[in-house]
Amino acid sequence: MEEKLNNRHALVISKEYPQANFTWIISLIISVLFLLNSFSFKTGEMKPFVFALFIAYLATTLLQLFITWRMKRDLLSTGEIRVGTRRIGYIQLLSLLTGNVFAAAFAFNIVNKRKTPEYSFAVYMFLTQLFVIAISAMNMFKPYVTDTFPLAMVILLGIAVFHLAVLIVVAKSVSETNAPRSIAVLAVIVLLTAVTGNLFALLLGWSLLLKSMSNDRSRILKWNVMWEKITRNSMAVLGMFFIILMFAISVVSQFTFDYALAVENDYGNILQSPSLAYPFGTDNFGRDVFSRIVFGARISLLVGFASTIIPAVIGGFLGGIAGYYSNRTDNIIMRLLDVLYAIPGILLAIAIIAAFGANTTNLIIALSVGSIPTYARTMRANVLMVSNYDFVDSARALGTSDLSIIFKQVVPNSLAPMIVKSTLTIGGAVIATSSLSFLGLGVEPHIPEWGNILRIGSTYLESHSYLAVFPGLAIILLVLSFNFLGDGLRDALDPRLD
Repeated sequence: MEEKLNNRHALVISKEYPQANFTWIISLIISVLFLLNSFSFKTGEMKPFVFALFIAYLATTLLQLFITWRMKRDLLSTGEIRVGTRRIGYIQLLSLLTGNVFAAAFAFNIVNKRKTPEYSFAVYMFLTQLFVIAISAMNMFKPYVTDTFPLAMVILLGIAVFHLAVLIVVAKSVSETNAPRSIAVLAVIVLLTAVTGNLFALLLGWSLLLKSMSNDRSRILKWNVMWEKITRNSMAVLGMFFIILMFAISVVSQFTFDYALAVENDYGNILQSPSLAYPFGTDNFGRDVFSRIVFGARISLLVGFASTIIPAVIGGFLGGIAGYYSNRTDNIIMRLLDVLYAIPGILLAIAIIAAFGANTTNLIIALSVGSIPTYARTMRANVLMVSNYDFVDSARALGTSDLSIIFKQVVPNSLAPMIVKSTLTIGGAVIATSSLSFLGLGVEPHIPEWGNILRIGSTYLESHSYLAVFPGLAIILLVLSFNFLGDGLRDALDPRLD
């Protein structure tokens, strides 16, 4: 009886079993979506390619269900997942051929019993590289591509092979607390591959350097604990994956996509339906919507990050000063910010853009100004709490200057809520960017930006709905990804959730 209770407890606390359930549910939902879209209700025709995707995803889902059942049986009978069940994960790795990142990520997770942050970084680094190559490879079906396309694809493929080799090395050589000193050279090379925009390479390289060169075990332990909490949240990791994938595509697209296809009119290909040459179709000027969405990601990410970092720095500085000093300083700063806070952010942005013109720089300024008070309030609340801690009183007693205490003691210990807030509000900045562009008050109309693309597509909802569906999905996925990542960071950085 006691053994059964222990095995049931092992099922409850298992980190892999919930991920298995999450994977088959998501795969099933995607399969159903492919099934519904494989048949045209207007013409009564079947779409063979979409139906083939449904079959592939259904096979992946059924295999995932089988793995989940085996995992549950193993945990209830022995309290751990057997080697035979883990080996089935190698078959599930074939889901990479269908583009099912959910099943592929789970497959990498189950085949390796020893989970380290470095292994997770290596897995998603490799998956990101593969998806960048797959998305870029769609240009092969176009009538012409950029001159740098062949060389860029060869380099990307070479980096993918290197990432796979790194993944194998990390799985065998890196433990929870240390890594061989010889791996530091490999870490430096991994860091260099981050120039493609694959930020998982940056995280992996830094983590390998930390474990191979540092003797500070407490620092390594904190790093492991934080990323263990984040990787435990499947939605947070997948949100992070999509954000980094969009960033990597934005960087690589300069060499693998032809910007002319996104901005120049081609009246011979007006309103083409989705095809291999034009995966998302063409708009009313004959421009490739797929290329426009790829280049539009660059603007959405740039404006989203810039309009978050600027108010976070300014608001954090003002909030730190207001929270640390006397009531008089606090009142002056916060009352002035209250005046700014009383103006609706979107109206303030519209007023600034109407006064100075619609371009990317003015859009960033317009969105940044309205967000300063919220960041100042968040930092002020944190500083008020941290200022009463004993280590701050000790610094004062030792004669440390106020500015040194604020920026070396108080602010660093108040950053966690600011980081979480930043990730949650970047999504709002992306929506605001698209909304203003949709209204004609964002970036210039000819520039490929998701709001501009959506505005054109909204006029063709009945006849060519794909013109609005694809940019709308891109906005939804990016905003959801930032929200999921923000939730994961909140759980990881909140000490009360240990």
